[in-house]
Amino acid sequence: MYNSSIHQHINAALQKNNIDIAGADNLFYTRMIANADAVYNLYNEIYGNHPESESTFAELTAVIIQSYKTRSAVLKKKDFEKENRGNWFLSNEITGMSLYVDRFSANLKGLGNKLDHFEKLGVNLLHLLPVFESPAGESDGGYAVSDFRKVDQRFGSLDDLKAVRKKMDKMGMYLMQDIVLNHTSRRHEWAEKARQGDAKYQDYFYMFDDRVIPDEYEKAMPEIFPESAPGNFTWIPECNKWVMTVFHNYQWDLNFTNPAVLVDMLDHIFFYANIGVDILRIDAPAFIWKQKGTNCQNLPQAHTLLRLIKQCVIAAAPGMAILGEAIVSPEEIMKYFGTGEYTAKECDFAYNATQMALQWDMLATGDTRVMLAAQPGLLKKPYGTSWITYTRCHDDIGLAYDDHMIRAAGYDPYLHRKYLKEYYEGSLPGSPSKGALFSANPKTGDARISGTLASLCGLEKAIKADDNAAINQSINKILLMQAHSFFLGGVPMLFYGDELGYCNDYSYLDDPGKSYDNRWMHRPVIDWEKNKKIDKPGTIEQRIFSATQKLISIRKKLPVIGDYKNIAWLPPFNIHVAAYLRTLGGHQFYGVFNFSEEPCYLKWSAFKDKGITPLKFYDHIAAKEVVAGPDNEHLIIGGYGFYLFSVVDSNK
Repeated sequence: MYNSSIHQHINAALQKNNIDIAGADNLFYTRMIANADAVYNLYNEIYGNHPESESTFAELTAVIIQSYKTRSAVLKKKDFEKENRGNWFLSNEITGMSLYVDRFSANLKGLGNKLDHFEKLGVNLLHLLPVFESPAGESDGGYAVSDFRKVDQRFGSLDDLKAVRKKMDKMGMYLMQDIVLNHTSRRHEWAEKARQGDAKYQDYFYMFDDRVIPDEYEKAMPEIFPESAPGNFTWIPECNKWVMTVFHNYQWDLNFTNPAVLVDMLDHIFFYANIGVDILRIDAPAFIWKQKGTNCQNLPQAHTLLRLIKQCVIAAAPGMAILGEAIVSPEEIMKYFGTGEYTAKECDFAYNATQMALQWDMLATGDTRVMLAAQPGLLKKPYGTSWITYTRCHDDIGLAYDDHMIRAAGYDPYLHRKYLKEYYEGSLPGSPSKGALFSANPKTGDARISGTLASLCGLEKAIKADDNAAINQSINKILLMQAHSFFLGGVPMLFYGDELGYCNDYSYLDDPGKSYDNRWMHRPVIDWEKNKKIDKPGTIEQRIFSATQKLISIRKKLPVIGDYKNIAWLPPFNIHVAAYLRTLGGHQFYGVFNFSEEPCYLKWSAFKDKGITPLKFYDHIAAKEVVAGPDNEHLIIGGYGFYLFSVVDSNK
């Protein structure tokens, strides 16, 4: 609905900032006016009754305009090119890798000298885990930020980051960077001023004089890290107040009921956009709004804030996509893509954490039925949005998918999760896995899983036992997991070290700042002498690297793998085999994956389930054509093997 007053306000602000609305800045003007009502309405939905509402909205408008003005001509050109491509991030040509700069290459300058590693592999998107300043010993892996605009000296400088970005540009690579909206480090300037008694900055956090209100919150709030950080509030003796600290006592939760917090954090978002970030990963968005009487997660106001941020970004930096790092149930995750009139207008990306965890379920059990029970919910993802697909990331592997999915396969949920935890911890007799339980809660029995892809797939134990057969099987498992993730649809995100089969790194135990957190075992320090083995035929590193390289290469050749809401799962004709059909513009692709250690048989008639009759396939792994057999005969899939089939002839 046309709002004359808000449009007049924006026109006045544009004129004040010398925006050429009829000339060079016309596209920005068009976006700004087109989004004006949405921005205003979303803002007022949250802050309409705040006493500083009107003046802070003027500040928000100014931030958007100033961010556009300071955006470089190069980035504005990229914005234009991306807009012309539509949803550029749905492409099959993007493959990512997530890494810790210091553990991968010591610092940003070192990273700039290692870009050929990614080019050789086929990776063209880098997710640099947090590089901005955070205090040593209480950084939470960089997620306790003390300065959102200063690169931590461990990694180098902001100029070093910009230099890496420039080199990546020349190689056609994308950059993904984190921003932590939920909290700051207690060493952040705002927290320091709040500690000193500055009322303005105390209102930037949830601070209370006594335990009355905190205790009301605690009644419904779960503990995130019950072992290492019990409770959700911390006493600050310097100012005699309690502050909300949902994650760790050194991470102070920001108070987004204060609109000044939103404006300042939006300004930081645009700072990252103008560095050249292509995908902004918003950490823990489920927590950004707190309300007594709730668990303070996934609240409607959190979604309103994310939608408001997205509309502001579209105006000033439309080439930057938004990833919401919400590791929640399938029902909840869909809300982060937007609902109602904001469907596909909230977050562009989310992590497909449910599918990731269910891959590990399939690997441990050899049964695909739990995973298949999740698909009706996951397939509700709206067109125009995408997943980050992955086998693991820097975090633990959770098992919080719904009980009904487990019951659908005929299992008891408690006993099933107990089996999985023991299997991946390696305590189950006969388990090849070598992992550890993270954040175990003795009250509930809940726990998550730490460990590298290779160690959880059995490679660590196999190498220690010098068992060639077990080594071969573990490599097959690694490639099965990666292939299944790569071809689902979405942007596949490798975790660094997995492309060479790195096993658990136990050096974290010698670091007091990390020893309490066993997730560091799957965050290895890269040994570049070891990495040279990728060029030595027959080594474990070469076998895994070259096979991963091949999978990425195959993926980039197949537009049908783009995430265009074009996947259909085949029923469990064989409970050990996960199979799906991808279609696009008359092209059909089948992914067929055996999660059993034994060879499995899939009737050729299974390929007809979705209404086409394939006569001949191209097998991308073997690089040869395969003729479909009679309906009553079988395709044989080796233990932990898979096929990537394009249909080359069919009766439709």
